[in-house]
Order: sequence, then structure tokens, then C-alpha cells
Amino acid sequence: MAIHGPSLGIGAAISAAAIIGVLYALNGVAPDAVFKADDIQPSEAENAQIAAQEGVQDTVDLSVLYDNGSPILGDANAPITIIEFGDYQCFYCNRFFHDTESLIHENYIQTGKAKMIFKDYVIIGEDSVVAAHAAHCANEQGKFWEYHDTLYGHWNGENNGWASEENQYKFAQEVGLDITAFTECMTSQKYNAIIQASTNDAKRLGLTGTPAFFVIGENNKIVKVPGAQPYDVFVSVLDSPELRGN
Repeated sequence: MAIHGPSLGIGAAISAAAIIGVLYALNGVAPDAVFKADDIQPSEAENAQIAAQEGVQDTVDLSVLYDNGSPILGDANAPITIIEFGDYQCFYCNRFFHDTESLIHENYIQTGKAKMIFKDYVIIGEDSVVAAHAAHCANEQGKFWEYHDTLYGHWNGENNGWASEENQYKFAQEVGLDITAFTECMTSQKYNAIIQASTNDAKRLGLTGTPAFFVIGENNKIVKVPGAQPYDVFVSVLDSPELRGN
């Protein structure tokens, strides 16, 4: 099966190499430190390669992370926020969903420790935009996250037609959406601007592939997690004193 270059580069090379955790500055304030997961020891060469590929920046405004995203999954008052930039056709996004996201949901989101926002970074093909638009249409009926899960439940490769507009109507029926309202929404293409804006946000952050994560802790400290990292890497980030203000 062919895998799109950006998803392969971020998902495979970086997942095998390291997590690079950078505490980003907000509103021009210099970052306090660099945080790395204790159980991963990347070499200097690997860190340099990852930093160059990811386009690590010195400053970032919170709006580029929060704007143009999904509704919040979990308690809006949870102290930690996980931002995922993803493409529904992405091989490694699908791997993260099946291997890791359910554990994060069970142990952090359902317990009120963290909340999650999904942002579109559509880089693989036209059906990526179609799938993203369908998820936004599902949100009109209060079922964004159900639709998000259904898309990954039907994942079947990249650019091979599974995410076509025709199939979106089948997924909408499966989720229990009002098909008339869903059809009107899809026909309008009203969310294409938001999808493009979210993709532009990813580019502003220097992202070159999917998935990519930003974990925002107390005091607005931010750790960047590139690639479909295993669950224990996310645990080391989510439980870190740096994010919890200790």
C-alpha cells in the first residue's frame, strides 16, 4: 500500500527516532526550557533532523492552536489540552487513533485530566477535504466526534476512494445523521474556508506531516509531540511536572 510522503515522514521516521518536546513561547515571551520524555534519548543528529523537518519556531500565539478546530472532547475545564493536527486519510493518524487515542480517552479525557481538540491538516488528497468537511457537517447535528471515530473506523488507505463524497453519505447514515440536512451542508461546502484556515495554522507552526500534537498545560506551557507516538510517550508528557505547574 502506498503511503503519502508527509505522513510517512512524520509517522515513521520520527516515531522511530524520538519525541521532541519544546516548550513554546506565547506572545513573544521566551520559553522556559526544553522538555523531553524520560524514556526516549534521541541523538543530537536526530534532534537536529527533527527540528529542521518540523520548522520549530520561537514563538506561537494560542489562537493558532485553538482556532478553526473541532468542538472540545471532554471537560472544557480540564487543565491540559491536547491539540491534534490530522488528515483522515493519513496512515499514521489512523494508527494513532486505533493504538493510542482510546487509552488517552479512557485515562485522561474521561477522568477530567485532559481535553482534546482535532484540527484539520489536509495534505494527502481531495478526499481528505471531503472527509474533513463531512465531520464539520456532522458537528451541526452535535456528532462531530462520533463521525470522526467512524471515519477512522472505515479507514482503508490513502487516495483510494474510501473517503469519497459518496461514502460520506453512508457514514452519515451509520452515525444516525439527518441525511437531508447533511446533504445540504455537504453541497454548500461552507466549511472549506475553516478547513483551509486550520491547514494554514499547521503551516504557520512549521508542520510538514501528520499527525502532530501540541499539549497545552497549566500556565499555557506547550509541549510539541510529532508523529504517532506510543501511549507511554503521551503519558510521560501528560503527567510531566512541567505541564502541571509543579
